[in-house]
Amino acid sequence: MILEKKIHHYLPQNLNIDWDSLSPIFDELLARNINSVTALEQWLKDKSELEAALEEDFAWRYIKMTCDTANEDLVKSFQYFATEIEPKMAPLNNDLNKKLIDSPFVNELNHDEYFVYLRGVKKSLALFREENIPLLTTIQVEQQKYQGITGAMSVTLNGQEYTLEQAANFLKDLNRGTREQAWKSITARRLEDKEKLDELFNQLKDLRHQVALNAGFDNFRDYMFEALGRFDYTPKDCFDFHDAIQKEVVPILAAQAKERQEALGLKSLQPWDTEVDTSGKEALKPFNNGEELINKSIKCFNQLDPFLGSRLEVMKENGLFDVESRKGKAPGGYNYPLAESGAPFIFMNSANSFRDLTTMVHEGGHAIHTFLTANLKLNDFKHCPSEVAELASMSMELISMDHWDEFFADKEELKRAKKYQLRDILKTLPWVAVVDAFQHWIYTNPTHTAEERTEAWKEIFTRFGANFVDWTNHQEALENLWQKQLHIFEVPFYYIEYGIAQLGAIAVWKNYKENPTQGLAKYLDALKLGYTKNMIQIYETAGIQFNFSAAYIKELMAFVQQELKKLDD
Repeated sequence: MILEKKIHHYLPQNLNIDWDSLSPIFDELLARNINSVTALEQWLKDKSELEAALEEDFAWRYIKMTCDTANEDLVKSFQYFATEIEPKMAPLNNDLNKKLIDSPFVNELNHDEYFVYLRGVKKSLALFREENIPLLTTIQVEQQKYQGITGAMSVTLNGQEYTLEQAANFLKDLNRGTREQAWKSITARRLEDKEKLDELFNQLKDLRHQVALNAGFDNFRDYMFEALGRFDYTPKDCFDFHDAIQKEVVPILAAQAKERQEALGLKSLQPWDTEVDTSGKEALKPFNNGEELINKSIKCFNQLDPFLGSRLEVMKENGLFDVESRKGKAPGGYNYPLAESGAPFIFMNSANSFRDLTTMVHEGGHAIHTFLTANLKLNDFKHCPSEVAELASMSMELISMDHWDEFFADKEELKRAKKYQLRDILKTLPWVAVVDAFQHWIYTNPTHTAEERTEAWKEIFTRFGANFVDWTNHQEALENLWQKQLHIFEVPFYYIEYGIAQLGAIAVWKNYKENPTQGLAKYLDALKLGYTKNMIQIYETAGIQFNFSAAYIKELMAFVQQELKKLDD
């Protein structure tokens, strides 16, 4: 099945994405006479068609740039949109939002269908400031430099050059000396660019703070809570989440770290001792190359449900994967929806490790979400908050586990993989709390120095266990750990969502374990909603609670520990 972009009903079929072509379209939408609710709905559909075309064009510029950060033409193509298109669109989009809200027919739109969307439009209007347009453009361009800096990082081990993702495989080696050498090489390479990344972040922090001041906020944290549409929780709820993770999860991980230390026969755990398997077995290797990862993932999803497998197959047929790590490629992984094609692109940095399997099923969950929302009436209906988007991906990591026999023919290896995944879930929660708490501190202390930021990082990281290793002789490495987290540089405050969604995913998996057919159906029904309902309603549709209280966390952690115990029996 070869994907084709949706046929345009309003736009020219082959629209050029340049301002000469776009300007008349914005002008027509702004000038159009709307004399009925039917005409208003048609105007919304036409506006949506324009937004989808622009989003897909921007998506491809971003995708191509991240696939090859060293290609200056691709960087310039991305920057062209960011500097020449977006700044011109921003005030016009605000005018279109005003036209919508000021329409006498807006209250005749179906409340159930449009409430969440209109709520978001009103919030955008409240936050818009003309003077922020050049600042946001500068931020867009500057934060991309993080990918250029980190994408160029590599190390040489045993005479061979590796990307940092590839080199990380040596941290699972049974030989402790090999692990130590790999960790020290990776750390030394990151530290080479410490000052450069500090300077970049200082610039981004100051720009973001000014955006917040211009919009009438005391700090960027408060601005972002509004900008991210966090209608269902507050900063205090985040602090309560941090406290609950410290109370309910950190002690579990501390006990597991003690068991690891004893199993490895060490006086203390060093940073290079956290990934090696304590069983004395070689690291799990679920596939040998990127093509095999894609093919096995398709088979795994097919076992879960043939429709799910068919969606990944469509992506493969249309070349919508770039999965293998290489020098010059941006770090990390993502699923990028293509608004007109109705499918996504999956980008990741596979080094043929077990973590790459979990990354693939994670991004595969996002991909399924993209397909399920592709035909919603308005493009904006597909723009889910991260708490919902990450529920899609993190749930897929867990509900796909029963079909990981596609990756592990040996039952003991399959059991080992499941245990690794469940322990990794537990490790994720404190890291989410650390990154979120750190960002709260950064943006509510906007005049801080780099030295003060370092001290705040150390204090917060230590509060949540500091990875339960001995950092005595590695202070500079500890101080620099935050720089490896792409989100802090590129998508500020996008991280607590992983914690909220992780709890939701455990609950989805619990339902699936109790009744696979019903559990999967409810999960998919929730994803089909896109953002036509609020977060609480979407979670309820999935058969779970939108809840990150201490009591709920305690209940879910007990379930995870119970499932781990079953795997040990």
